[in-house]
Amino acid sequence: MMRISASIVTYNTRREDLERVIRSALSDSIYRLYVIDHSPGEGIEAMLPADGRITYIGRPNLGYGAGHNFAIRKAMEEGALYHAVLNPDIFWEGNLVGRLADYMDGNPKVGLTVPRVLYPDGRLQYVCKLIPTPLDLVANRFLPSWMFRKRLERFRLEQTGYREVMNVPYMHGCFFMLRMDALRDVGLFDERFFMYPEDIDLTRRLHERWETLYYPSLTLYHAHAAESRKSLRMLRIHALNMVRYFNKWGWFFDRSRRRINRAVRARLLSAEVGRDLAP
Repeated sequence: MMRISASIVTYNTRREDLERVIRSALSDSIYRLYVIDHSPGEGIEAMLPADGRITYIGRPNLGYGAGHNFAIRKAMEEGALYHAVLNPDIFWEGNLVGRLADYMDGNPKVGLTVPRVLYPDGRLQYVCKLIPTPLDLVANRFLPSWMFRKRLERFRLEQTGYREVMNVPYMHGCFFMLRMDALRDVGLFDERFFMYPEDIDLTRRLHERWETLYYPSLTLYHAHAAESRKSLRMLRIHALNMVRYFNKWGWFFDRSRRRINRAVRARLLSAEVGRDLAP
């Protein structure tokens, strides 16, 4: 039985980025790595290393979540217990994926884990968040941080310091370590979203029934490009798919968002007080 599978979805990915993430994956405990290529033309097959663990699949570009879903379904058929969703612009050293699987083996209520994520220069990325309101996402993605400093700090859970394991309802999807049984329970990525909000949607669905944990004992690096800040085309795609997300869950009246966010804030505030009062 294949224990851990992984997938990368590519679209005209830079060769150096792809080589770097594949090198990390093949140095880890991954038994099958699906490279789902959405690139037009000849794609990237010729640049892949000759390794029997790699399965290359060229497909029409139906979206980021749809590409990973194709790989996840293949991995389920092969009997994988865990699946790692990998952005092409991440990398790590050592047995990060294997160690996350070991942790999840010992904690059967955990459906998703995300390690500490740093920029290549060592700065922390705030990958843990509350379920967003429309204003949170607009402020986080498109406006200068000084305009909504306090709101962004709360939304990105900055007050926690990112030092402890946290059960949070939304984590950035540059890397997901997923339990296959949890995906069978709640479903895969929602393919109505071409890209961007698919990670919000999946993590909140998982969080309702499983623990979705930030696990800072392990670290990976993410060269975050934020393409929607640079390209009008990507900005349009981002905005359209966020409209689809809020049409699904609710714009200003999202009862589960309010309930979950209140519970998370109360739990994390209690943990903060506990640390402050510890001898």
